[in-house]
Amino acid sequence: MNQPWAEVIGDPIAQSKSPAIHGYWLEQLGLSGAYDRCHVAMADLPEYIALRREDANWRGCNVTMPHKQAVLPLLDSVEPLAARIGAVNTVLRNANGRLTGANTDAPGFMEPLAGRRFEAVTVIGAGGAARAVLAALAEAGVAWVSVQNRNHEKAAALLEEFGLPGQAYGLGEQVPIADLLVNTSALGMAGHPPLPHVLDDVADHGVVYDIVTTPLETTLLKEARMRELEAIDGLAMLIGQADIAFARFFGVKPPRDQDAALRVHILQDSPQ
Repeated sequence: MNQPWAEVIGDPIAQSKSPAIHGYWLEQLGLSGAYDRCHVAMADLPEYIALRREDANWRGCNVTMPHKQAVLPLLDSVEPLAARIGAVNTVLRNANGRLTGANTDAPGFMEPLAGRRFEAVTVIGAGGAARAVLAALAEAGVAWVSVQNRNHEKAAALLEEFGLPGQAYGLGEQVPIADLLVNTSALGMAGHPPLPHVLDDVADHGVVYDIVTTPLETTLLKEARMRELEAIDGLAMLIGQADIAFARFFGVKPPRDQDAALRVHILQDSPQ
């Protein structure tokens, strides 16, 4: 490929909305460049990284499951935020072929919450996405975080690791009333079990944020809107983290004044 290009890797990868996002921005800006998707099995990850390292036109890749942690030892350096989170979602290649790992998930998560302060937050899940969310909440100085997860010990360990005041709970257990509820788990995603009812523990002025993108309008968000709570869907975080990656891949900020049209484009590209 004789133009700057980037891609997203994972296993599976067909469901990724990243090509629709980056492709739209490239077209709107009239940039010479491309953004693709590439299926990479875990066993093939070292070979993939070695091959891409030698491609002078390759600017890097976004990384999704299951490679966000596995890619770490294959890189030349890891930025401090990614090291703190313990996961990389963006690999950047410099002109000398050196590869740096970054994480744009945490700032992408915070983008729709910018300028707001939350006293009590409930986070559902304790996987890789939860790590990025908890790192962002720690940076924001949240006063209390309840982490709900099937594995109570894992949830407690994350609170301790990120130095967050709070407590671990099992799924479905009553937690302190929160002004922000975040679902970082796969519960409610197409093909996965539904979330237990959790909205009784959200304040009347609260915000409900579900990072699931398939379906975009999850049952959790539907129920939140019925309660007239503010609801934030998974595209908000996805577009926010893509903004940062795009600028680093292609050297220019994307046209964020076109977010509404971008959302329509994404949904047409991958109907719910």
